[in-house]
Amino acid sequence: MKVYRAEQIRNVALISHVGAGKTSLVDAALFDSGAVTRQGKVDDGTSISDYDPDELKRGMSLNAKVLPVEWKDHKINLIDTPGYADFVGEVKAGLRVADAALVVVTAEKGVEVGTELTWKYADERNLPRMVLVNKLDRENTSFDQALDSLRAQFGNGIVPLQVPLGEQAGFKGVVDLVSRKAYDFADGTKPRETSVPADLQDQIDTYREQLIEAAVESDDEIMEKFLDGGELSETEILAVIKKGTCSGQIVPVLCGSASKNIGVQTLLDAIIEYLPSAADAVAEDAKAFGDNLSMFIFKTAGAQAGTISTFRVYSGTLKPDCHVYNLQTKTDERIGQISIPRGKLQETATEVPAGDFGAVAKLSNSHTGDTLTTVKDVTTPLEPINFPEPCYTSAVSPKSQADLDKMGNALARIVEEDRTLRVSRDPETAETLLAGMGESHLQIAVEAIKRKYAVNLETHDQHISYRETIRKKAKANGRHKRQSGGHGQFGDVWLEIEPLPRDSEQAFVFEDKIVGGVVPGQFIPGVEKGVRESLKRGFLSGNPMLYVRVALYDGKYHPVDSSAQSFEVAASLAMQEAVPQANPVILEPILNVTITVPEGNMGDVMSDINTKRGRVMGMETLDNGMQQISAMVPQSEMLHYATDLRSITQGRGSFKAEFAEYEEVPANVQQELIAQHKKPE
Repeated sequence: MKVYRAEQIRNVALISHVGAGKTSLVDAALFDSGAVTRQGKVDDGTSISDYDPDELKRGMSLNAKVLPVEWKDHKINLIDTPGYADFVGEVKAGLRVADAALVVVTAEKGVEVGTELTWKYADERNLPRMVLVNKLDRENTSFDQALDSLRAQFGNGIVPLQVPLGEQAGFKGVVDLVSRKAYDFADGTKPRETSVPADLQDQIDTYREQLIEAAVESDDEIMEKFLDGGELSETEILAVIKKGTCSGQIVPVLCGSASKNIGVQTLLDAIIEYLPSAADAVAEDAKAFGDNLSMFIFKTAGAQAGTISTFRVYSGTLKPDCHVYNLQTKTDERIGQISIPRGKLQETATEVPAGDFGAVAKLSNSHTGDTLTTVKDVTTPLEPINFPEPCYTSAVSPKSQADLDKMGNALARIVEEDRTLRVSRDPETAETLLAGMGESHLQIAVEAIKRKYAVNLETHDQHISYRETIRKKAKANGRHKRQSGGHGQFGDVWLEIEPLPRDSEQAFVFEDKIVGGVVPGQFIPGVEKGVRESLKRGFLSGNPMLYVRVALYDGKYHPVDSSAQSFEVAASLAMQEAVPQANPVILEPILNVTITVPEGNMGDVMSDINTKRGRVMGMETLDNGMQQISAMVPQSEMLHYATDLRSITQGRGSFKAEFAEYEEVPANVQQELIAQHKKPE
């Protein structure tokens, strides 16, 4: 592959709802450019883009990938991203290194949930974008309806750049509104210029006028000429469309069928004509490096050859066999052989200039989001990827001892590859927790661990850290006496227990109220230890007891047989007698939950909160028709909430949760927990 200048490079992220046809579009573009001799197909597993075993198994993209298309002395780096919501991290990574976005919608369904969400992510980065209305060859499709759907959701900046030639099964090409030329793709190779049907003239004139009226607003001088009734040249029209597209004032809409390879070549032409080049879109933070090399790793993946890091060069030129400095880890890295990634294919590269992408294997201390450079006096790295926080957590456990020995390393590596995954350890339950964006996300991660690192893991709901407490005062005696030849064992204590306030900074208070030395001072630490151990074990459900004050106020000792250990046992016996009298109860962790949903889903979401024993604490109106609900919900009811909320809101809702307090469980829940505790292992 030849080396291209930044002016010749277009970096375009493909975003959409799942199933809109992004990957098929990439396969068609690669075929049209001559990169492959046969157009790949997702359905039969021959796609150049989707090659990961998990992708082939599910028939959908799970990873962001760079697929360069050489077209008319330009290089278009298409960044194929997943449409499934669990893999939003891959979408954000792809958009981070793109200079523009191509939004793919289907002619049948128009704007779907995934379109809305990924559009917002493109908004976060202020990326120029174009839209492809795909699958126009299908039954029950309408370009006009898809256009109306786009305008209803995203405003009047949505303007057609093409209209379809033919409809549904008769769809065979496109009409360019700027040149008023029609292109027929019926022979499946190169488009053939053909005459414009007479019945399309009115539609072409209407849409062309809408396009020009929207585009001229990006240039005062040309707009003035247009308003004065002057005739705009094709060159002027092209110029204002590009200016309006690059500024985000307009979003051109094109037509096509990726699977039939109709409209793909004219789409590539439009990308070159209207979207910004890598030279046009130099990031502000990259300017600090001047002409020195700066590169950003946006994807790290494990492979048989070791870790593969995919990067974009932002300034300077990267060549093989050089040394770079990692601004995050403050370490030097040696760059060996570099390659140009193209899905499952790799091509050795002699250099990667500014604006282009490459890949390198086996970096020692560099990961996703790191900045590598040849200068050490620039202290600020390139802007990181704004990954979302995980919202779904499961416990993971090894299936065998051999798996246990390798589990830690495998989890560390999978988290390095996917920065929306988190691994932690619950110090109370000793469980290893894996958090991600949803159930499918974790399932695929566990399957990848088995396939890549030969570690078999099981997932299950995490253990809820319940607590116990008491609701009233009680007193009890504990007496431990044993004779076994020689010194015996003797300890006798009277304890008084009472509840502490639930908001107390101290979960346990021990008081020594002994008067007259009835229990010598050297034995009192043994009493406190016995109390603490009893509270740690719990009395109802095997969970620790909190918010308790215990006072030692009387007792007896034997000058020979007493010991600290004897008093420890006696204290434990006294607690076993006292707690049942003190009206014990189980406490459960309650979460503060903030839920953001469309206004139309408010009723269903609030109803669902009620079924989860939650309490709505407040509501707030946000922008764009969204509502924010504040609620307090038991943690046990939130284990699968990411899935529940996605189902209720069709993926439009999101939430955050954090620990708030412990509250008493209802009587029926307490009975279930006690029964579970009493079950034999």
